Amino acid sequence: MRKTIRAAFALLIALSACQPAIARNANEPLLGTPNGLAPTPPMGWNSWNKFGCNINEKVIRAEADAMVSSGMRDAGYRYIVIDDCWQGARDKNGNIQPDPKRFPSGIKALADYVHAKGLKFGIYSDAGTKTCAGRPGSRGHEYQDAQTYAAWGVDYLKYDWCNTDTQDATASYLTMSRALQATGRPIVFSLCEWGKSKPWLWAQNIGNLWRTTDDIYDHWEGRSPDGYHLSMLEILDLQAGLDTYAGPGHWNDPDMLEVGNGGMTDSEYKAHFSLWAILAAPLIAGNDLSTMSDETRTILTNREVIAVDQDPLGIEAKRVAKAGNYEVWARPIKGGGRAVVLLNRSTEPHDITVTWDALQYPDDLKAAVRDLWLHKDLPARQGAFTANVQGHSVVMVTIKP
Repeated sequence: MRKTIRAAFALLIALSACQPAIARNANEPLLGTPNGLAPTPPMGWNSWNKFGCNINEKVIRAEADAMVSSGMRDAGYRYIVIDDCWQGARDKNGNIQPDPKRFPSGIKALADYVHAKGLKFGIYSDAGTKTCAGRPGSRGHEYQDAQTYAAWGVDYLKYDWCNTDTQDATASYLTMSRALQATGRPIVFSLCEWGKSKPWLWAQNIGNLWRTTDDIYDHWEGRSPDGYHLSMLEILDLQAGLDTYAGPGHWNDPDMLEVGNGGMTDSEYKAHFSLWAILAAPLIAGNDLSTMSDETRTILTNREVIAVDQDPLGIEAKRVAKAGNYEVWARPIKGGGRAVVLLNRSTEPHDITVTWDALQYPDDLKAAVRDLWLHKDLPARQGAFTANVQGHSVVMVTIKP
């Protein structure tokens, strides 16, 4: 008990000292400085949604192989990210070590393998004393771990928020952000704080992307049975109003993609992918790339939809119209056009209209329309565009003057 009290007291003193130390130098920004990375939303693959803790170096190598052979690399996907459960114990000097049974060749060898495929390598840690799966976290080892990751060739760090007790999110993420920048290696920093302290308000100069909600649940609507995970539509609703906080180098992250994991239909997965793209969200696949169906591959490699996500303006979509189960999401894209998603949340087909007024176009403007899933130019329109949208589906178009 005494040790516990002393440890807690020491932690409180350390935390109370964080903010004054950060703000003491009047010439230094309150937060970190941008690292110049992720000018468009990161694209890649992460192990968690499909594999959870059932990972090893053979699995990761197979996913890297499949990212190339499937055409995903050529479509723009770059990062292979190992999530939780890769860690073993720390050595006598406190250096983090990989699980020797799961990763007997070591993480550097795995990163080298990924890099040889023309891809980038990502890894996972936690701001607390332990990760969500109970592996060693980075609390108190931030600079040490950052140097280790850099030496291994890590290009991307996902940083979780389990077992953080009374830690301050801003201070904790700032510490790791500065530790990563101190390595001199360009490492994209992904904050996984689940939106609890509204990171969109403070994380712009700390990380490149920040989670806005709890974890995703591979389902169209409704919470998971445990009440913790959120369906795709629940997460979508929580993005409304966050668009002003995102942009090149700093992105709202509504969590990883569930496309191909079996909890939704292919039509619902098309909607999922379309909505994440129009939100300028990171496109981080979470399925088994080595066994995915042709339909899943077709969804994930739709270059016209990906082009909207990767549009250099980096403007996140707004929900510009809503009438019950029928919605319109839209965003400006380079060249004066608009990307538009017509969303039908109901089970039955329904006509959905986007007006030029909602797109901030004059009513008399004549504009070209292209369907991004049919890969087809539609007749030009003036004043409005209407499409019949199937239930639990979308129509996604670009509208260009």
